[in-house]
Amino acid sequence: MSQQSDRLKRRLDAIPRAVKAAVQPALAKAGQDLATMQRILAPRDSGDLQKSIAVTLPGETTPAYSQPGGSRTAKENEVLVTVGNTDVRYPHLVEYGTATAAAQPYFWPGYRLMKKKMASRIKRAISKAVRDAK
Repeated sequence: MSQQSDRLKRRLDAIPRAVKAAVQPALAKAGQDLATMQRILAPRDSGDLQKSIAVTLPGETTPAYSQPGGSRTAKENEVLVTVGNTDVRYPHLVEYGTATAAAQPYFWPGYRLMKKKMASRIKRAISKAVRDAK
């Protein structure tokens, strides 16, 4: 590990468990809000694409074939929002388009729309948890 990552690991380990636990609801709410925005922006065809947008909380595993990144387990203080599953394997084709179909972006525009709001919510929760832990 590099010096920088060692220093970050020490700083993260110093955060009290109570503070980490207090931030969980804000993380989950931010993930749900992001998923809702992406469902609103997603094309409406059969509805399968919207239904495949999933929020994965810490310790849970994302659906197989989900985008971006496929199946993986969310770490502590990590909430993952993915799209796709074993039945819906085409989200990237809708997002970026193909040679014969125009792109219909919904995933990353939704993220960009919600990024500031999610960051503010999480920062407020962290600040409040730190104040309450003193």
